[in-house]
Amino acid sequence: MQIKNNISEPLLKLELDKNRFRVKYCPCGKSNKDGKFVPYIGYENKGYCHSCGETFLPELLKVVQWNTPQRKPQVKPKPVSFIPVELFKNSLKNYEANNFVKFLVDLFGIEITKKLIETYFIGTSKHWNGATVFWQIDTIGKIRTGKIMLYNPTTGKRIKEPFNHIYWVHKVIKQPEFELKQCLFGEHLLQNKTKPVAIVESEKTAIIASVYLSQFIWLAVGSLNNLNAEKCSVLKGRTVALFPDLKGFEQWSNKVKELSSRNFGIIFTVSDLLERKATEAEKKQGLDLADYLIKFDYRNFNNLKKYNDETTIH
Repeated sequence: MQIKNNISEPLLKLELDKNRFRVKYCPCGKSNKDGKFVPYIGYENKGYCHSCGETFLPELLKVVQWNTPQRKPQVKPKPVSFIPVELFKNSLKNYEANNFVKFLVDLFGIEITKKLIETYFIGTSKHWNGATVFWQIDTIGKIRTGKIMLYNPTTGKRIKEPFNHIYWVHKVIKQPEFELKQCLFGEHLLQNKTKPVAIVESEKTAIIASVYLSQFIWLAVGSLNNLNAEKCSVLKGRTVALFPDLKGFEQWSNKVKELSSRNFGIIFTVSDLLERKATEAEKKQGLDLADYLIKFDYRNFNNLKKYNDETTIH
């Protein structure tokens, strides 16, 4: 072991003596008949004691060890990776085979569905037959990744059997050393500065809610636990309404307190609509805003004042 200080030349090496019995006593006072104290070569009272577990160093070495600052190596952050544009473009077709698009057509008709596809860049994936890609596109138009999901074309529910059908484009392409940094789904829509923002958990809910409540820009974080400071940093200066799924109100309310304390300049509010309206059975199912909205015909859903009165934001 060679130790240097900041001023002098390198100090001598400290090497343990193989002849541990040459020293009769450990510096702690115990007899060394059992050879548990191992002295350093050239020292009588400096070494390591297996009995008391202490290391006895020369005074100069102690000063050097205690006073020399430990510098942590600086690790440069890796640049964020992006999905190739051609791969993204190739997904914007084959909608007749896209289960989620089929559900939207049944719900809203062809024209509105086309508009939703164009607005959110809904893609089609061959990963599973009928699969959908929800692309994460940031505010400058870079594609961070795509979330591949499979839905029932009739009910619009996710396929969870025999396994939960969720995967990621960046894993499919197996790009070496892909540095993932997710963003909000729909983040590219923030170029519109005139509307307030609404955030839900799922991509599906954001898309559906954008038809019923078009006074908001609808974004999604992807799951209950994905509401975080990194993703919300692009919302500085915006007014943001959060619509958590059932059972998520308390968690997102607490998260808002944390985010607000960071002084991002974001005005957060959290809707308790689902908590107030849901039955116990609905709470157990963990329904989200879309589950309630699709109970209404979007063409008759024009009494927004009444609905807004019911969606009091707290």
